[in-house]
Amino acid sequence: MVSASTSGRLIAFVVGRSVVTGFVVALSVLAGFGIWGAYGTWQSAQLALELEKRSNLMSAERAQQELDVASLRAQLKAEQEKSMVYARTLGQLQARMTRLDALGSRLVDVAALDKSEFDFGFEPAVGGLRDVKPGMPVDDAIAQQGMAQVDDHLHQVDVQLTALDYMLESKRSQLHARPHAWPTTGGWISSRFGPRIDPFTGAQAMHYGVDIANRPGAPVLASSRGVVSFAGKMEDFGYVVDLEHGYGYKTRYAHMSSVSVKIGDVVEEKQKLGLVGSTGHSTGPHIHYEVRRDGKLVDPRTFLRRG
Repeated sequence: MVSASTSGRLIAFVVGRSVVTGFVVALSVLAGFGIWGAYGTWQSAQLALELEKRSNLMSAERAQQELDVASLRAQLKAEQEKSMVYARTLGQLQARMTRLDALGSRLVDVAALDKSEFDFGFEPAVGGLRDVKPGMPVDDAIAQQGMAQVDDHLHQVDVQLTALDYMLESKRSQLHARPHAWPTTGGWISSRFGPRIDPFTGAQAMHYGVDIANRPGAPVLASSRGVVSFAGKMEDFGYVVDLEHGYGYKTRYAHMSSVSVKIGDVVEEKQKLGLVGSTGHSTGPHIHYEVRRDGKLVDPRTFLRRG
């Protein structure tokens, strides 16, 4: 290399071939590292984008799986609730059927009727496949079929009881069937039939009978001759006795401390049914007394001689 100085003299620099070659090589290496670095940076950015994309896809799939699981859980819960409804309905129908069977058999014995004509002990006719494995789930169609069979059986029992009740009614007068006697020894009406303020909620509610306050343990008496159609405990009424008097008359005696009759018993007017108590939804010792006429609740005071 040659250059001029300020004095006009030329200064020459001699660069060897090896130096030039090394310089070129160094520049090439630096350029290669730069290109490699840029490529690495670009590749890292692409990998980051790919990872972000896959992460978003996994998040979306996880969210969808959670939605699917929630949907399946909701469906399972709905099916379980449906099964519980079916089971509860079948249980209620079977309990009703058992009670009607017991009542019908008892009435046949009391009335000395032909048992071959009024058979309340028969098994309902059913059939099905013989290779059904135990433990298999019951689908809606089978459950509905089972309830329909029970309902058919109840219809048959109801027809028989209607005929039986008609035959029994012919043996007694309507006058004796009509409730008329005071349904306990002593006592006074503490709450009348009709709208009232509920003692538990404070809201207005309909009272479908009369409450007769009395001392604990006082006898509860049948208001007329009849047949016991229910004797036992109910959730709101505590210990209860229901009587069928014929000619459409029915009476109920509730909140007793105990009962002394059973389903199917024929009771006479003023016969003891149980004892005054405060079981069920009650604030103190009394009996809740109801009268039904042709299935309709009526004011019992129209049938009582006192109170």
